[in-house]
Amino acid sequence: MAGPRQPIELIVANGKKHISKADIEARRESEVQPCTDNIEAPAYLTAAQKKRFDKLAEQLEKIKIMGETDVETLARYVTAQELYEQAVKDLRAARKHTPKGDDPGQLVVWASMLDKLDKRVDRYFKQAQTAASALGLTISSRCKLVLPKTGEPDKPQNKFARFGRAAGGGEL
Repeated sequence: MAGPRQPIELIVANGKKHISKADIEARRESEVQPCTDNIEAPAYLTAAQKKRFDKLAEQLEKIKIMGETDVETLARYVTAQELYEQAVKDLRAARKHTPKGDDPGQLVVWASMLDKLDKRVDRYFKQAQTAASALGLTISSRCKLVLPKTGEPDKPQNKFARFGRAAGGGEL
């Protein structure tokens, strides 16, 4: 089974394939490059969310994986992450305030409230995790990102150097 298509810069940097210069140029021209001209936080984000958005957008632009088309995905991540953090705070606060007394009705209501808060935390976590993975913000999604190496790859001096001895000087 064929693997995912790799950017031509990565193929050239790794030196794994023999591709003509014309093919390399044609592939460079056909590859989609993210447009970073007008990356702005959407208007529906709060000031704190816009600050987080700008910080993450800057980091993603540095590694050249974010473009204008990713703005809404990043905004959804920022929103879901804030909702997740608030839901965790609400759940912690609710757990601290256990009902006093022996009234089983209060315990049932309290347990039901904890269950609802726990489901909310889980829902927002999944939303934030999905958006984070799409943007390369998780460890596992970053491991899947392959960035081209800069400079010349290290190559042995001759084709026999990788075996530990120089060409022509070994015994049979």
